[in-house]
Amino acid sequence: MIGGLDAPLQGVCSRAECREVATWRIDWRNPRIHTGDRGKTWLACDEHVEYLSGFLEARSFPVEVAPFAASDDDEPVGDAGTATGGRP
Repeated sequence: MIGGLDAPLQGVCSRAECREVATWRIDWRNPRIHTGDRGKTWLACDEHVEYLSGFLEARSFPVEVAPFAASDDDEPVGDAGTATGGRP
């Protein structure tokens, strides 16, 4: 996550304009451009986890949804902590 000393210690939902605390982790990849060892991660709040995972599944992308813990935030999330390729 990008931020200074006052940056939040938890992840933020990847849905456009949502600033809720993330409780879900959505790991996905686009098989046309990502090899099997490369993927992306979006974070989601309870309200948007179904929307975001459905958005990816509708495009036939491999998707895995798991609970998100703040300690998971040590990994990069998408591009600069946001949903990759624009926020749905």
